[in-house]
Amino acid sequence: MATIDASIVIIAMPAIFRGIGLNPLAPGNITYLLWMILGYLLVQSVCVVTLGRLGDMFGRVKIYNLGFVVFTLASIALSLDPLTGPSGAMWLIGGRFVQAFGGAMLMANSAAILTDAFPANKRGMALGVNQIAGISGQFVGLLLGGVLAAWNWRLVFWVNVPIGLFGTVWAYKSLREIAATRRARIDWVGNIMFVIGLGALLVAITYGIQPYGGHATGWTNPWIIAGLIGGIVMLIAFCVFETKIAEPMFQMSLFKIRAFAAGNAASLLGSIARGGLQFMLVIWLAGIWLPLHGYDFAVTPLWAGIYMLPLTAGFLIAGPISGTLSDRYGPRPFATSGLLLAACCFTGLMLLPVNFSYWVFALLILGNGIGSGLFASPNTSAIMSSVPARHRGSASGMRSTFQNSGMSLSIGIFFSLMIAGLASTLPRALTSGLTAQGVPLSVATQVSHLPPVSTLFAALLGFNPVRTLLGPSGVLSRLPAHNAAVLTGRQFFPSLISAPFHHGLVIVFTAAAIMSVTGALVSLLRGKQFYYDDSAAGPAVTVTPAPGSKTIIPNGHALSSRNGDSAPVAGQDPKAPARRGSSR
Repeated sequence: MATIDASIVIIAMPAIFRGIGLNPLAPGNITYLLWMILGYLLVQSVCVVTLGRLGDMFGRVKIYNLGFVVFTLASIALSLDPLTGPSGAMWLIGGRFVQAFGGAMLMANSAAILTDAFPANKRGMALGVNQIAGISGQFVGLLLGGVLAAWNWRLVFWVNVPIGLFGTVWAYKSLREIAATRRARIDWVGNIMFVIGLGALLVAITYGIQPYGGHATGWTNPWIIAGLIGGIVMLIAFCVFETKIAEPMFQMSLFKIRAFAAGNAASLLGSIARGGLQFMLVIWLAGIWLPLHGYDFAVTPLWAGIYMLPLTAGFLIAGPISGTLSDRYGPRPFATSGLLLAACCFTGLMLLPVNFSYWVFALLILGNGIGSGLFASPNTSAIMSSVPARHRGSASGMRSTFQNSGMSLSIGIFFSLMIAGLASTLPRALTSGLTAQGVPLSVATQVSHLPPVSTLFAALLGFNPVRTLLGPSGVLSRLPAHNAAVLTGRQFFPSLISAPFHHGLVIVFTAAAIMSVTGALVSLLRGKQFYYDDSAAGPAVTVTPAPGSKTIIPNGHALSSRNGDSAPVAGQDPKAPARRGSSR
């Protein structure tokens, strides 16, 4: 539910904005469009660490259950939006912020609850189901958004209500706290520094997609530069501050555990590689491939979601299987090979012609889904199993922050790379194509130099891009009927943009492949898996380890791996370096 809502509005956006009487592609309204899409991810990225830490302090189940309540109430408020125009858009954006806060309560604590509930050698399977349900939700949301918006845009938000009500009742009746809570002071200063730093960084990236001055993107805007630099400086100061206080929000000492540090770094790189993928694929399908194969622009977003189902299928197939196998053989081979498979599939997508054979495309996105599924489950299990039980809420929140921040970074990076690629090649192609159909040179030149971001969002949302570009000039009504029909037909825009768009795709998928390979190298350096069991007293617990892994058992003893290295001693001060072995 929480991840479906990160993507469900993408396809439903035209219906939503028609419902509130606002044109999302008008120059002054692009900001509303961006915040509807990216604001949800931004709020979740900023909040999950704090909410995970609060779970450690007051109870993970309490925070998790409250998340259902907040999410459901926000969904009801969104569906009942009484306003229109800019006020209606602001109501929706505010409701999305509250909804994202409730989703963050769920995401920050779900992995920690599962880690508490399952023994060490079963966590891969459990977290695999959890992770793949979450990741596949991003793609299921595309399909649901198209289906529900075709009936009524309010259904996009109402669909959460019965699930949220059932989840709220079930969670309060069935879930019980099994982990000990540890009350501590709330790190107000650290929370504020983190929100300001990460918020400034992600907001700057969000606005970097928009044009500024005579540039296609906003990366030369002084405010955006200040946001990037200020956000990075604040985050560095935050990291230093968190090492100086007794009860920090962000447990920097956990990064001394190699499995935790490498797992989160690989997760960040994998999220950057994967995060913008759904946007690029939807634009590719909805703006070019589907119109070339006879689909009207108005229905292309829905069919784009349908044609992307092999990607979701890959996640669903690989996630639980790789999680179960990683319980037996360790996470490193599956997580590393998953990212390498994803890199190979990105390379294959880069080599495809724009008007491809669908079965080749389906195999490549299926392989990408399988690769991401192979990576996500073992990597999450390795991260959560490597930390002391009392810090699992914080660790889960930190893991979610890296994953969500990677998604936001990816969207900003991928769109910027695509826009830069289009800005260098699209104006010339657009000018020659429009003038060939009788559009006056002055109008064609003006239109061709409009920021490509409007063209991309038009294709993403199912608007006819040429009609959107030429509409304000009124030139379509003055052209001969045949020329106007050609310009607004299904063949003109896809044929015109194919070469510039492919140039941008090569740049985007090259960057994604590089990120995936880099993430695979980081994953390879994580060492052998070990399970941190910090029971301080009582008889030793027998745990069956994966071959070659480490199992930490109570009372300061460690089972050795096959090469005889020792692992960190359980129950020791997490700020102190553990006894090192190859698993650290």
